[in-house]
Parts: sequence; C-alpha cells; structure tokens
Amino acid sequence: MRLRPLRRRDQDTWMELRSRNAGWLEPWDATSPEPPPAVRPTFGAFVRTLSAQARSGVTLPFAVDFEDRLVGQLTVASIAYGSLRSASIGYWVSEHVAGRGITPTAVALATDHCFGVLGLHRVEINIRPENRPSLRVVEKLGFRDEGLRERYLHIQGRWCDHRTFALTTEEVPEGLLARWRAIRGASAG
Repeated sequence: MRLRPLRRRDQDTWMELRSRNAGWLEPWDATSPEPPPAVRPTFGAFVRTLSAQARSGVTLPFAVDFEDRLVGQLTVASIAYGSLRSASIGYWVSEHVAGRGITPTAVALATDHCFGVLGLHRVEINIRPENRPSLRVVEKLGFRDEGLRERYLHIQGRWCDHRTFALTTEEVPEGLLARWRAIRGASAG
C-alpha cells in the first residue's frame, strides 16, 4: 500500500472506481448546498484545483494504491500553520478492498507526514455517526473522540452531524504507522 500524488492520468481508473462504488460512497460524500453548475468540472480540472491547493500549502491530495493499483483517495485538507498547526483528513476506498487495513495504513502514513514533514501538531477526522467502516478506522488507530459537531457538513442535500476524532503529535511519539503496525502484529499473533 502506498500514497502518491493524484494525477490526471488516473482519470479512467478513478472514474470507474467512483462509478462502481457509488452506492458504497455516496451516503458519505460531501455535496455543495449551491445548485450544481450547468457543466460539471472535468477530472482534469478537479486534479488541477487540488494541485493548485497543494502548491499553496493548504491541501495534500493523495491517490491510495494497493498492489500498484489505484483503490481510493486520501486528502489532507484545511492545513493551517501559526498557532494552530492543524489539518483534517478525508478518505475513501473501493469496497472491494475495505477491511484489509488499507485505510488505517493510509491514514497513519498521512498523519506521520503531517507531524514529521509538515510540523503540524494536530490532525482530525470528521465522520458521520452512521459510518461504521470509518468509525472502525479511527478506533483502530486510537484517534480520540472529541464529540459531535451538529450540522457540520453538507451531504446529499442536507446538513449532517459528524463526530470529530483527533490526535496530537504528543499522543504518538513513536509515529502512528509504527503504532498501527504494532497493533496489527499483536492482533495477528
């Protein structure tokens, strides 16, 4: 499993994954409260926007690869420096690879990058209370439950509550990936 930059040439695979997983992903996908544009942006425009945000230092868009194939996406967003030094992580993976430890590994890699390379202090993940697979990810990794954010994010035409989970660098001095590998090793033995 690896994280790498999301590229325009990922279009066909990304679009096919999103189409095949529509029922799996749409209940959790953020939407705009504004009416949809007359012309939907292309995948290339989507990647260009994310790349521009990455160059400005506020977003890191990653493709999630498993066995050298694109299986999802992880985005570090809302990167803030100064006295906050924080970011949020959002992700999705194809249903056919869910439950294999890919998402927790991807989140651990991204969190370690945020703490070690970017010098951030805090990473958060916001999850719908009904999203059991994502709740398992933060549970496995030991993210702290910080409570409910009412009507936090617009999803599928309405404002939805989310639970916020967070970690600070002091909580994982060994690194989150090292902790995750230790947990997986202990449960396998």
